[in-house]
Amino acid sequence: MSFKLVQDRSDGADYPNSYYHASCNRRLDLVPLDAPRRADVCIIGGGYTGLSSALHLAERGYDVVLLEARKPGWGASGRNGGQLCSGQRRDQQALTQMVGADDARKLWELAEDAKALAKFERAAEAVGMACELIQRDDIGRLAEFDALFIRDTTFVNHYTYRFARRAATEGLVVIDDPESILRCSNKVYLAELFDRYDVPVPKTLLVHRGNTDQIVSTLALPCVLKRPDGAFSLGVKKVETPEQLKPEVSAMLEDSELVVAQEWLPTDFDWRVGVLDRRVLYVCKYYMARGHWQVVRREGEGKPVEGRSVTLSVGEAPAELLKIALKAANLIGDGFYGVDLKQVGERFFVVEVNDNPSVDAGVEDEVLKDALYREIMGTVVRRIEERKRTH
Repeated sequence: MSFKLVQDRSDGADYPNSYYHASCNRRLDLVPLDAPRRADVCIIGGGYTGLSSALHLAERGYDVVLLEARKPGWGASGRNGGQLCSGQRRDQQALTQMVGADDARKLWELAEDAKALAKFERAAEAVGMACELIQRDDIGRLAEFDALFIRDTTFVNHYTYRFARRAATEGLVVIDDPESILRCSNKVYLAELFDRYDVPVPKTLLVHRGNTDQIVSTLALPCVLKRPDGAFSLGVKKVETPEQLKPEVSAMLEDSELVVAQEWLPTDFDWRVGVLDRRVLYVCKYYMARGHWQVVRREGEGKPVEGRSVTLSVGEAPAELLKIALKAANLIGDGFYGVDLKQVGERFFVVEVNDNPSVDAGVEDEVLKDALYREIMGTVVRRIEERKRTH
């Protein structure tokens, strides 16, 4: 590893009076640049970005020279307060005005996802796997890889499903596999599956044009209506009065022959059990957004408002919760699932199983920290090795 920090002979002004100045390492080998110098990479600027880039390149065997006119961290890197803020440079209201509410929400979620993606990259390296982030235009490159790990929102009419199918056809390890995406995207399928295998769920009625008059007598009000392809709190409506019920059901039946109606179970939080390879990885409590009946409130033009979350170790979670969550997830497959459950007294009810569950920095990883990402990437490596042995 070769990394030389070179200081310009120009004015090397002292550091400002800051925490960095008071605590930084003063034993630095600063060599003036007074002659031509060859290197694989030359980096200009000794702030966070320059120093980190130089260090990572040097660790990979490159000969690196970093040029700094004054001293490392002399500029903004040695003066800021160390905040790490979510979102984009523009606030959500400004983004909404620029690109519309849907795309503004996607930009917010992109910024949040980036934190976890960086941790997944580091975890892949830690378990000996080369990792590359690809985008929707890279579907033609899938045959270059051994595995595909999808981190964008998945549903059938989406590029992620096309990626999953192509990757599976090419013989890659795929998480989430196309069968899991199909099954978890269809709430009618889930309702029938759970009924067949006696998985406890809220009282449920599959609604069609011929039985809409049975909703109130079967479920009472309030009740919850779900589009068959809805996910992540989208396509889900709470109906409180008969006057609301008829137009909501009619509108959903315009787009689908069936609608899932369920009794409303009011709770302060939903349980989320993360399952991979038929094992529980994490357990969270997602509390309802303030003044709302769901975990996420998407009303208005601002950023989505979410309730707080609490992450538990697997050993702290109720045994019955884990048993029911595993039963529901195992009916889908051996992929990566998030099982959502309600708790009423000592009883647990499965609301749905999501493929491609959330893994957000500071939430699902709160207990295991970086080990959570290594567990997931380690599973990918084991599946790659197993596939190579058997094919």
